[in-house]
Amino acid sequence: NANIGWAPRSTVAFLTYDFKYGSTSSVGRETFFRLSQVVSKNADSNGTVGGDKCGDTKNVKNGAISKASYNMDEIDYSYEAQEQFDEPPIFVSIFTYISYTLLIMLAYLKDILVKYGILSFGSSKDRSKMEDFVPLYSNFEALYTRFIYMRIRDCWNRPISSVPGAEFDVMERYSTDNNWTFQYTGHSKRCLNLSSYNYLGFAENSGPCTDAVESAIEKYGLSTCASRLDFGILDIHKQLEIKVAEFVRKEAALAFGMGFAVNSTCIPALVGKGCLIISDELNHASIVTGVRLSGAKVAVCRHNDMENLEEILRKAVIEGQPRTHRPWRKLLIIVEGIYSMEGSIIKLPEVIRLKKKYGAYLFVDEAHSIGALGRTGRGVCEHCGVDPNDVDILMGTFTKSFGACGGYIASSKDIIDHLRSNSHSSAYSATMSAPVVQQTLSALSIIMDNDEASDGKERLGRLAWNCRKRLKEMGFMVYGNDSSPVVPLLLFMPGKIAELSRRCLEKNLAVVVVGYPATPLNAGRVRFCLSAAHTKEMLDEALEKISEIGDVLQIKFGHGDMAWVL
Repeated sequence: NANIGWAPRSTVAFLTYDFKYGSTSSVGRETFFRLSQVVSKNADSNGTVGGDKCGDTKNVKNGAISKASYNMDEIDYSYEAQEQFDEPPIFVSIFTYISYTLLIMLAYLKDILVKYGILSFGSSKDRSKMEDFVPLYSNFEALYTRFIYMRIRDCWNRPISSVPGAEFDVMERYSTDNNWTFQYTGHSKRCLNLSSYNYLGFAENSGPCTDAVESAIEKYGLSTCASRLDFGILDIHKQLEIKVAEFVRKEAALAFGMGFAVNSTCIPALVGKGCLIISDELNHASIVTGVRLSGAKVAVCRHNDMENLEEILRKAVIEGQPRTHRPWRKLLIIVEGIYSMEGSIIKLPEVIRLKKKYGAYLFVDEAHSIGALGRTGRGVCEHCGVDPNDVDILMGTFTKSFGACGGYIASSKDIIDHLRSNSHSSAYSATMSAPVVQQTLSALSIIMDNDEASDGKERLGRLAWNCRKRLKEMGFMVYGNDSSPVVPLLLFMPGKIAELSRRCLEKNLAVVVVGYPATPLNAGRVRFCLSAAHTKEMLDEALEKISEIGDVLQIKFGHGDMAWVL
């Protein structure tokens, strides 16, 4: 395990990396990377790790990060697989299935009682007024929502009343009708933000980005009030697209006002009938929507399983289209850089090798990886050491690492010109708001600053240190890649999902918990999102609180020093 993290013991580790990338014809050679380093695993009170500070004691104000010093050479930017997806103990799986079985049985019982008027709550109170109307939907999903999700609805959709920086204010609320509605107390609670996708800490209300945004509002106003085809393009839109193309090292780029719409409206403009899309089973809902709207056939491949991907590609090339067996017009592989629910990173060199071998196109969604991976934040291509030109289409969003909203497509000039005219989101929706464009431009400028002492380098360095190793040593079961800023911690049982969320809020920790149907039935989890805005002191305090909660809830199912022994 090549991760560098904070450990409870004072030891000196000699970490040696010795591995080989898969050969890609664009690079024309196999790449070897070997790195040896000596790192002290024990951080002192000033945040010193291996002789270099990984954080200081200054407070975060208004979401802005404090100054710190980092040795970028100590950070592992390797591609070698460091992903962990351990199977849960058998007794944990059994009790998880038993818990859901009981919940579903109780849900059906309650549904029967409501139907005959014995039990009344929530939306059922007004059902008598709707007797002559056919229900809009009545299936298992509706049952699950009414009688299972509603029991723990207070764990989600919590509103905040401040900038989502390292800390934010969570509005206090309560319910008198079993979470069907909420009332607000008028007070808020200051919590450590472990839930927002604020990877580089640009969610701020002060600093150079905010100053530039204020100037943009004064110059351009808040909206373009028009689409791209109807005088909706400003000069800063052009500047942003040029800057994005330069940053991701592609020929051209196209910006959109909504990240979800990039995938859902651009994929149908790229493929259609007679085309085959090979989509990773864990791809985002926006990709799934775009694939469905395209009219193309779809083959779902197992996550990061290169043998399965090659099998699908080989079969597609040999057999062609169903019935006619004509060759497919296009083969398009769609994957993500970082999978936000698993914290997993795509095996990009291997995907590129297969893409070239079978003559397919490659579409990579970098919503979570752009800005968060690579020495200079250029995403999964830089992290994996591949040429961006080997990826036909790069997609990303400005919502996560750049503290803005919207998204982009980067590719060759011909493809971008085609999308500019044929993507519905480009042709029919209003263009990005000028202050949002300026926020993205300012963040990009900071990240692209080549000065070693720049704010961008410091943010990238701070993000690279994460608490995944400490969580494993505490005995928690953690999924994903060591380099990912998304850290999923497995909870499994539905009761523990809700209880952990509530106890974290009591201890001023704002976290996101996820359960079925967003995850497999037996893979409920809490997902920590790390940020450059977090200091080491903040994370150390949070880890202690999480460990205490883990002891109480008995959720340390991993193989660390404090793990359960059955």
